[in-house]
Amino acid sequence: MNTNKDKVILITGGAKRVGAAICRELHAHGAQLMIHYKNSVNEARALQAELNLLRTNSVAIIQGDLHNVAELPSLVNQTIKHFGRLDVLINNASTYYPTEIGQITEAHWHDLTSSNLKAPIFLAQAAAAELRKHHGCIVNITDMHVERPKKGYVVYSVAKAGLVTLTKSLALELSPEVRVNAVAPGPVMWPENNPQFDEVYRQRVINQTLLKRVGEAQDVAKAVNFLVYDAPFITGHVLAVDGGRSLNL
Repeated sequence: MNTNKDKVILITGGAKRVGAAICRELHAHGAQLMIHYKNSVNEARALQAELNLLRTNSVAIIQGDLHNVAELPSLVNQTIKHFGRLDVLINNASTYYPTEIGQITEAHWHDLTSSNLKAPIFLAQAAAAELRKHHGCIVNITDMHVERPKKGYVVYSVAKAGLVTLTKSLALELSPEVRVNAVAPGPVMWPENNPQFDEVYRQRVINQTLLKRVGEAQDVAKAVNFLVYDAPFITGHVLAVDGGRSLNL
């Protein structure tokens, strides 16, 4: 089994926000990273340069459209080609926006389910043989709202709920060689450019959270790091990182 200092990790949507925090945390623990991005090329290159400055040739980046299933095996294959192996797959990339009943289109369905559910299925399938070989693991980033769906976000909630079921299904299918777990963030980072999340909304969320504050991207990153490095007897589990908000909705 690979040691902590030389795990090779492929992470989707790792160029910014929570994904970048996960990359920094794992890299600090010695991982080599293949950071996937779709459009955030400047952020991806900046993060690659930052981390390679700390440890030479430890980070590579790869562009890909997760909507295109035919491209997904290439993300896995290019990671193996570049680093010589693959130990961990982190399905972090996500699309998030409201879809209210009466306004949902097939385009919404394909867009939201592709990044949040379809890509994780086909990436896991493409990586399965390599992960089995190295007794690796998969970590999926879900959402606290899979238990109590967020009003107005029907398709997103369905997709993330599917990702939880996928986590448990893969834990069964890939055992005993591969562990599969998920992290379900709560109020950690506010969505960008969304007027719904104004100060009144934010304060209401804080009041509903047992710890009476929002979390940080680093909280999610540490949870992922735990599941990758320090949880050898945990599989099929969803770890909530929500300050207790899911208990108080």
